[in-house]
Amino acid sequence: MAVLDPKGAIGMEQKSLILTATWLMLIVVIPVIIMTFLFAWKYRASNKNATYAPNWSHSNKIEFVVWTIPCIIIVFLGALTWNTTHKLDPRVPLTSDAKPIVIEAISLDWKWLFIYPEQGIATVNEISFPANVPVQFKVTSGSVMNSFFIPQLGSQIYAMAGMQNQVHLIANEEGTYKGISANFSGKGFSGMKFNAYATSPEKFAQWVAKVKQSSQGLQLADYEQLAKPTENNPVTYFSTVKPNLYQDIINKFMGSDSHMEKHMNEDMKMNQAMDMEQAMPMPSHSGAGE
Repeated sequence: MAVLDPKGAIGMEQKSLILTATWLMLIVVIPVIIMTFLFAWKYRASNKNATYAPNWSHSNKIEFVVWTIPCIIIVFLGALTWNTTHKLDPRVPLTSDAKPIVIEAISLDWKWLFIYPEQGIATVNEISFPANVPVQFKVTSGSVMNSFFIPQLGSQIYAMAGMQNQVHLIANEEGTYKGISANFSGKGFSGMKFNAYATSPEKFAQWVAKVKQSSQGLQLADYEQLAKPTENNPVTYFSTVKPNLYQDIINKFMGSDSHMEKHMNEDMKMNQAMDMEQAMPMPSHSGAGE
């Protein structure tokens, strides 16, 4: 399994947590399995030397063991999980002397779009970054809910329309790592795979230069065409990208700040008008003959 063969600092920490939790739980599971066979053998019908105690019903010693050991394990597991969860918070930047690479990941039907805002390029179903350099992934969705996951680097993160998640990863060595969608999102879900290439800084610069040689650009109209459902989409390079396209994709579902502010102001005016109407005194109705 890729999760148990990590190539990044985050993945190694998660592997350690998985193995530690597994071994702690096996402290209870293995003795139970052994005693199941042991009791079946000792108290078999043909064993006439087994103690016959039909009226036995309780033992304080047994109660102490079967409650104390699991409780200790649960407390230790809870403390370990709590500490590791905060330590490996995907939103927390990794400590490094190198400047992080920023990649904006958008899940579409059924492909991954990656935008490099600092390099001004974009790709479909392929990313590259230098090894031993932190990578900040900003993740959203242009369609249904999805999940971004590079198992050997660690920390899957959900991609949701109108929202941004973040995950910080690093590759400790050069190599090709498989990326997937870990959340079912339709009939083309199985084809939402991509390669993540961790390379030397020189090879990364060459890869960026290769992408910039592409004749295709990614403007808003191009994105709308790309966002249409396709299966097993081939790797595609875009030499230019519309500025702030990633934010535009998020705002498409949420509305711009000015749009939201306009509606908030309209609601406030309506509420104020209603309050004024309620505060006005009701006119008195006197009889016609007075």
